[in-house]
Parts: sequence; structure tokens; C-alpha cells
Amino acid sequence: MMKLVADFHIHSHYSRATSRDLTIPHLAIWAQRKGVHIVGTGDITHPGWTAELKETLEPAEEGLFRLKEDVAKAVAEGVPPACQGTVRFILTGEISNIYKKNGRVRKIHNVVFVPSFEAAEKLQAALEKISNIRADGRPILGLDSRDLLEIVLEIDPDCHLVPAHIWTPWFSLLGSRSGFDAVEECFDDLTPHIFALETGLSSDPPMNWRVSALDRYTLISCSDAHSPQKLAREATLFDTELAYTAIFDALKTGDLKACLGTIEFFPEEGKYHYDGHRKCGISWDPKTTLAHGGLCPVCGKPVTVGVMHRVETLADRPEGARKPNAHPFHSLIPLTEILGELLGVGSGSKRVRREYERLLAHLGPELAILMDVPLEAIATVGGDRLAAGIGRMRQGQVTAIPGYDGEYGIIKLFDEVEDRAPSMQMGLFGDALPGPAAGVQEQPAAYAPELTSQSTEPGTSVTPAEQDTAHVQPAPLPPFDPDVVSPSPVHPPSAPPSPLDALNPQQREAVQCIDAPLIIVAGPGTGKTRTLTVRIAYLIQERGVDPESVLAITFTNKAAGEMAERLAGLLGQDVASRITIKTFHAFGAMLLRQWGERAGIPSDFTIIGDEERRWILRRALPDLDRRRVDVYLGLIAAAKNRLLTPESPDLADALSDVLLPERGGEAMEAAALKAAYRAYEEALRRVQAIDFDDLVVKTVHLLEDHPDVLQTLHAHYRWISVDEYQDVNHAQYRLLRLLTAGGANLCVIGDPDQAIYGFRGADRRYFLSFQRDYPDARVVRLTQNYRSVQAILDAATQVISKSPDRDAMQLWSQFVEEVKLEVYQAPTEKAEAEYVVHQIERMMGGTSYFSLDSGRVEDDHPSARSFGDFVVLYRLRAQVAPLLEAFDRSGIPYQTIGQVPFYARPVVREALACLWLLHNPRSRLHLEVILSSGKERFSAEALDRVLAVISAHPDALAEALAHAADLTGLTAAQRRRLAALASLWENMSLGDHDSTPDGLSVAQLVERVHYFLAAQRDLTEDEEEHLRQLASRAAAFDDRLAAFLEAVTLQSETDAYDPRADRVALMTLHAAKGLEFPVVFIVGCEEGLLPYLPEDGRADLDEERRLFYVGMTRAQRKLILTHARTRFLFGRRMEQSPSRFLNDIEAALKEVREAEARRRQRKPPPAEQLRLF
Repeated sequence: MMKLVADFHIHSHYSRATSRDLTIPHLAIWAQRKGVHIVGTGDITHPGWTAELKETLEPAEEGLFRLKEDVAKAVAEGVPPACQGTVRFILTGEISNIYKKNGRVRKIHNVVFVPSFEAAEKLQAALEKISNIRADGRPILGLDSRDLLEIVLEIDPDCHLVPAHIWTPWFSLLGSRSGFDAVEECFDDLTPHIFALETGLSSDPPMNWRVSALDRYTLISCSDAHSPQKLAREATLFDTELAYTAIFDALKTGDLKACLGTIEFFPEEGKYHYDGHRKCGISWDPKTTLAHGGLCPVCGKPVTVGVMHRVETLADRPEGARKPNAHPFHSLIPLTEILGELLGVGSGSKRVRREYERLLAHLGPELAILMDVPLEAIATVGGDRLAAGIGRMRQGQVTAIPGYDGEYGIIKLFDEVEDRAPSMQMGLFGDALPGPAAGVQEQPAAYAPELTSQSTEPGTSVTPAEQDTAHVQPAPLPPFDPDVVSPSPVHPPSAPPSPLDALNPQQREAVQCIDAPLIIVAGPGTGKTRTLTVRIAYLIQERGVDPESVLAITFTNKAAGEMAERLAGLLGQDVASRITIKTFHAFGAMLLRQWGERAGIPSDFTIIGDEERRWILRRALPDLDRRRVDVYLGLIAAAKNRLLTPESPDLADALSDVLLPERGGEAMEAAALKAAYRAYEEALRRVQAIDFDDLVVKTVHLLEDHPDVLQTLHAHYRWISVDEYQDVNHAQYRLLRLLTAGGANLCVIGDPDQAIYGFRGADRRYFLSFQRDYPDARVVRLTQNYRSVQAILDAATQVISKSPDRDAMQLWSQFVEEVKLEVYQAPTEKAEAEYVVHQIERMMGGTSYFSLDSGRVEDDHPSARSFGDFVVLYRLRAQVAPLLEAFDRSGIPYQTIGQVPFYARPVVREALACLWLLHNPRSRLHLEVILSSGKERFSAEALDRVLAVISAHPDALAEALAHAADLTGLTAAQRRRLAALASLWENMSLGDHDSTPDGLSVAQLVERVHYFLAAQRDLTEDEEEHLRQLASRAAAFDDRLAAFLEAVTLQSETDAYDPRADRVALMTLHAAKGLEFPVVFIVGCEEGLLPYLPEDGRADLDEERRLFYVGMTRAQRKLILTHARTRFLFGRRMEQSPSRFLNDIEAALKEVREAEARRRQRKPPPAEQLRLF
């Protein structure tokens, strides 16, 4: 057994706002100077810091690490002989969790402990999937603390989590600003795995004892050091073996013989002890805060509620109460502060440093001087006054000016009153020293330090010069919420209204219109999806319509899923599941699976995505470069959307609006297009595949050529609803005309002002001509907006009103807060990106203590936002690079939508090709993808030979692959690959091609494919992670392989957005369609960019205006439009001017700001390993 001083919670130089001296050598030096035996490494989640730790540390006792021999020798030179001692390191790190839970934003800091570097690297791998862990030593995660704990426990059973500084107003478990009222609220079912709590600098154990719910937790104290000199300003004491497990056994049991208590700040010295406003000079005790209604008398805003107030709010015991089996504690003042007071200089002055070094050289480590060394010895070396001051501290006889709102408090030992003779205190580990023991020994029973103060009446003194913290025992305080200064009475909710009753008159009119074709003109945020779903539910519940006769068509899988979920809530899952809810393409796929053989399409046809389309055309026309391949594919898609074939005589004329000139200036020849189109279609037939556009085109041809199939559908689907009708193209329009030709009731909904997909062939004219197509149609307009504040709607209306051929429709909202749009001009695109990051930090009330202390945020901000409340929109993907750099530097978690699609990543495509091959063994395309990937890829000639062998055995793939492996000219690795693929297929071949083999889920199939790929080559860490993500995404499909493959292929850009991920979203304006966010940034509001004016001059200014309108109307509460004076784009820096759309917004609705000029600052050097000293 060994008596130990431990300081677990510290930081490294990789954390923001920390000292460059936070390296292992410096920490080892200061640990010995302080008298600390076990030091947390801090920042164990940062890969750079972990690499440094591996270079300087080596394993010691179980779970602990010591300096390597060469480092230890260098460190010894910087430690006075009187201070040299044992130092061990334990792997720890703090994590910042910011997320929404139970309707509030939570900001919680947690300290994690891991027993090995292997566990640390597993933790890093797990967290890097969630957020950027390299921007800050204390990473910011948009992750529930409960889920973090689950991850930690799954990494290693010896990993642990301890909530950090639990009372701090910001960033803590019980904090007044963004914490919980109980540990259980935070960690839910995993609460039993929490056994210790870090109390923080602004509270001491007696304050925690007043909350009986904390009795079962062991209280620990740590320094949270941001520089080596701050080590052990708080620490935890043990008497255990020098081993990881022994330390945690002591913490878990709370054994008074093993866990000896803590070293504490005087809590008044902590910077969040009292309530107050630092900027206004307001410092209050809790009763004074309540007397003022929580409002600062200087600025009128809510004060920051401190730790003392928060403890009073949650306390169920009176002041002075002692919890059962309480551990002792020792309240100390750092030696440098004592010396500074004695010498009348700052604690960091040279005089203090010289005296500090002299005392350590003669008396030993600082903690020993403060607690153990006899006062006579201190007087001999440091003088009687120093001995008297330390004696007073040991007795708790101090005067305090409490800290508040980020301002550290001041603890004084001396005043003008004659000092009393000092007495002794217990030794560091409870060993009695000569003389009376009147200090710490009695502190657990009733801690009442003697303090001097000026007597003040509550509510009359704004800034007490010196507050007496030995208060009269206060009455229990009512809970105080700084975000609700004057709470309104809470009334019990009434019974939920029926769906029809909850609609406004226009929505109700649309729902009840069932006797004629119906077009609903629904502006943004007017409840479009709700109206459509309630109408379907009304038909089934009130009008007796058979659910199976209802067809609802959407444009995205996300919209289809949302509609299905809402209908399940209205009708019940059994009834809702009988309704057909599909995208146009998924509906076409369903029909082709059922009747496609009538049109020569096999039922097990393969659907290919964009990458496979490129693959096929390059194989068909190998002389084409990548750019020309993309041009041809775009034209082919446009032709299909217009129902044009390679043989259509008017192909070139019909595509004249999209036949883009090449860079050389010559238009593409019609003959070349026809040849490419013909070759592409022939290649599709050869590999028995159809592309995305074929799903609608071939369905139209099927219904036109087979009237009996169409009649069957006429009899089946009598009620058809279409969402986003303004975005239909000609093929989709034709499909709807066919489906409704038998008299089905048609209801379409949309907004021509949000038609933004003309470049994909969508034509808003079908929306505008609906009444001509259906003369008996009725029109209903939805104008009440439930999303945005009125100012945003007014500004958006001013922009869109400039569009020609627009029917005026004024949107209105009940949200009429006095807000303005912000228009900000930045000097460059990088400054623009930094502005976005800073604004997000400000609106969240800060994402770190650095944000608060550096003034980057306003301390009066309500902290009502989480990361998922923000979106940053841009016109082009090329704009995203500076945004990613800024977000990576900040550590703010984010997700990008519309960059490289997940399913387009090479290893994911390879795995999906394996699954497609299992689903359809005759899919030559996917066999080619598999054999042409990896290091031992097959040449085109070898691939053709293999495919020729396989073609001769179309129904026996495993046998064919085995025969192909015997071909001459193949390498040994290629032969092994063919044999492995044969084995994979043989072991997992499917009897029913729609489902997986017995007992295997789709996720398990993915795992087996993962093993197959790993056996062929060394997968990178990213590839391994992508395959794990693929298995995770497949889990929801159980054994439905065909459904999974189809869903993957039909996924749209918007479908990639995950609203459950609490991260800032970065996406194109197009991808934002159908989404909404409390706060929206639109960056790059510049001429040439928004509106986008390509060099070929073929710009659709009306559609660009509608696109800007769509972006503006995504905003619920705040809209920020930014532009840059210069921007680096497409390889050159360009002078930019503000977008014309900004000028369309009247001055009364916007606040225009410009970046302030500032001096050029030297760019900080990149993170690098520091030298030893």
C-alpha cells in the first residue's frame, strides 16, 4: 500500500487556450514540485497527443505509465532534490458533449479513463466516426453523455467515465445553464456505471453533502490544469497499491481507508461560486439574485447563476449537514498566491518565483509545505509571517471575495487586525503533527471558515467588496431558471384534437375535397405534408376508402418515410402498411418487378447508379475521357426524361436547350450523341441492367404497350396523391396521365415558386397547366406559414416577387418577433467561413470555456440552440473547402450533404457489387466491378476472357469461376481471387433472390463480404469503417436483400441528411429542399455564384431566384446571408460583388454588417511535437 496524491483531470498543449508547456516532461517536473504521484495525461482522445505519449512513456505498474529512461534523466535536472519522487501517468481525457435532451440543450463535460493505449486508440476510432477529434484536445461531440458512456464501456470493461466539475454553470452535469437536476436524468439506464463525481473548483465537499442524491458517489477533485504550474490546485488522496485497478476499486467502494479524501480550493476562489455579471460588475449571493428577480440592474439581462445558488436549489439538507461516511478534505491556497499576498506583488512575479523555488529547495514539494511541514520549519526558511499565513490557512481562517461569472475569487490571509498565533493541522494523510488539531479534522462535521465582510442588506449592495461566506443558514431556495425570468403558470394539457380539427380552414378545405381533381398550391412551411397525410387518413377513416386503393407518390425516400410514419400515427401500422407510398422511381421498380418480363425485362434486373453508368459507357466507348462521359450521360438522362430513344428523329432538336457547347465553342454533333446513346443502351441490355431514369421510362412504355396491365392498375389505384408536383418531368407527367386515365381521383400538391430542378428535366409548366389538363379541377391555396418568422417570409416574398409568370401569394405567420435578416460582407471566403463558425458559437452560448472567457460569445445568450439547429447552405460544392477548414479548426461537429455520396465510395461500391452478384448471379456488370477493383485488378483483355468462360455457364457461377481460374496468363493472386469469389458465392448463394440465405441478415451478408474483401487486400482504416457503416445501414432490412439494394440505388441527395445526428449541416441549396432549421446561413451570396452564371452563358436566372427563395424559406427563426469581397474558386481569385437578390430585400428587413479591418496576424504554426523544454 502507498499513500498517493492523484490529479486525473488536466489538459495537453493540444487543447485550446492551454500552455505550450503542457508536455509530459514539464508535467513530470511540476508533479514532483507539487508532490503529485499520479497525473492524468489529459486529451487521450487526440491522436497527436497519443503519439507524443507513446514516445515519452512506457508501461509501469498495471494500467500506469512512467517516463522512459532518457526522458526521466532530463526531467530530473529540472527538479530540486528535495522534491524528487515517484510519478506515474494514467491515460485520461476530457470530452465535451453538447446535445439536446428532454427539450433542452445540454452541455456536459466528462472525463474518461482508459487502461491502455490500445483502448485509447479504439476510443479514438469510435469517436472519430462522430466528430472531428483532432481540432481540440477536448473534442466537442454532438453526442448524448449516456451514449458516450456506452461507447466507453464497450471499448474495454476497465474503461470508466467520471462527470467533470459537476456544478459549473456551463458544461457540467448539474450546471444551472445547461445541466440536469439529477445524475439519472443524464445517464438513464447506465447510471449504475457512474461511481464518482468531480466536484469542481467552485464547490467543496460540504456543499455536495447537502444533496443526498449524491451520497452514493465518491467525490473526487482535480486541477483541470491548463498549464503545468496549476497541477494539484485540487487533487484526490489514496492509500492503495500503485495500480489502475486498485485506484478504481477505491473509488467504486468509497472505502475510507483506501480513498482518503480530497485537496480543495476554497470554493469562493472558484470563478463560478457566486451569481453575477462580470461585465457589469455584479456579484450576488443567491438570496440577492432572487430579490432582483434574477435580472442584472445594469443591463437588465439574466445574471449567470453560480454554483452556490445551484447547490441551494437542489439541496435537501441544511448547511453544515454531513453525509454518512464522509471523506475528509483539505482547503488550501496555492503557495504562489500566499507569497504574492505577503510580498504585495502578483503571484506570477519574479520575486514570487524566486522565493517559491527557494522554499521548494529547502522544504520539499508544495503540498507538503502547505499541509505537512511544521510551522517552525517554515518560519526558519520563509519567515514568521509566511508560517503564520499557512497556519491560518490550515485552520480555515481566511477572508474571501467570491468568484462569479468567470472571474476567479480572491482569498486573503492577512488584514489589519492583529494576527492570532497560528496552530497546527493534520498532516497530508491524516497523521497528527505536534500541537492542537483544530482544522481539517473537524471540517467534515461543520465547515465554517472565519471570514470578514461588510454587512449588507440583500438587494441593496450591487457589488459587495468582500462577502462573508459563513452565512446565516439560509432557507431552501425555489428553483431558478435563468432562461425564464418570469415563468407563466403551467396549465394541464387538454385532450389532443382530432387531425381534422387541428387544420386551418384552407387545409381542411383541401382534405375534404374528394369529388374532383385537386391541386394544392402550398407555400413553404404551410403544412404540405400534414395536409396530404390527413387527407389520405380522412379518405380511409371517414369515407371508407380501401387503403390498398391509395397511391401516394413522393420525390425522395425521406419524404416517403415521413409520410408513412405520419400515416401510421393517424391510422395505425396495420392500415398504413396497406397504402402504397413510393417515389416515382421506386413505384416504377415495383411495377417492373411484377410485369417487366412482358416488356422483355427480367424480374431480377439490376438497377445501376451513377458510378456504374460511367463504368458502362467507358467500357462501351473506351476512347471517351471522363469529362465527355459525364456530358454524354447528362444528355442521355435528359433524353430519357423526355421519353426520347436513340432512334427518335427529333432527338437533337428536343435537346437543344441542354446541348451545352464544349469548351472549344463547337456544339456537340447530334450523330455523336445518337451513337453514344445507342452504345449505352446496348451495354445495359448486355449486362441485364436498367438505370435510374429507366425505372420511369420503361414503366411508361410497359403501360402504353400493354393495356391489360394499365387496366389492372386503373382498377387497383383509385386515389392518387402526388407531392412536389412542380418538380415532375415529362416522363413522370406521362406516367401520371396514364394512371389517372381510368378515372382515379388525383390530388397534387406543390409550389411553383420552389421549382428548382429544371437542370434535371423538371418542368413547372405541368403544375401551371394542371387546370387545363383537368378542367374540373379545384384549387386550394395554403398561405399560413408554420415555420418562419414574418420578417423572413416578407424578405423571401420580396425576392420571389421579381419572378415573371408568378401568381402573387402572400405568406403570413403568427411568429412576428422583431428580428432582421443579417447580411454580412467578409473580406475573403476564409473570413466568411470563420464568421459562420463564430456566429454558431455565439448563438449556442459558447462551445467551450475558451469561447466564454475570450469574449467570442455573449454571456447573456440563452443557450437554446444545439448543433443540429444550424445549417450552412451554398450554391456549389466547390464552396465547401474553406467551411470544412473552419469547422475542423473549431471542433464543432458537422455533417456534409451532397459531397461524395457514401454509396459512391470505391470500397462500398465493391461490397455492393458482391451483394448484387449474390442477388443476381448473371449480373456481368457487378462481376466486372469486383474483378476490376483492388491491386490485382484484371486487365480488360483478361476480364473479357473470364467473362467469356462465365457466359458459357450462366447458371453455375461457382463452377464457371473455378474454370476461369484455370485460364492461362492470370497471376497467382488473380487465380486466388477467382477461387475466393467462387467460394463466397457458393456459401452464400440465394434460393430466393429477394431474401438472404436462411439465418443470415443483410448486415451479416455485408460482414461476410467484408471478410472476403479483407482477404484480398489490406483495407485502409477508412475502408474498414465504411464497410462497418454499410453493415449498420443494412441492419434495418433484416433479410430483405432486394429491398436493401433497391433503397441504396434510389437514394437521393437529401436522403443522406440525418436529422438525428446533432451536428451542424453543410449542404447545397438543392439538397436543403424539404428541410427546415432554426438558423440558416447562406454563404456566397455573390453575382456569378448566386445566381450562378456559368461561363457558357446558359444561366436560368428565374430558377436561380427560386433556388435562393428555397434557401431563405428553410429558416425558422434566423437567416444570415454572407458574401465575400474576393473569393478563390476554380483555381483563381476573383473580385466579387453582392448578389442582385440581396438588393431585392428592403433595408427595413435587413441589418447589413461588414468585417472590421484588423491587423494581419502571424499565422500560428501547425501542431507539432514540442521539444523537451
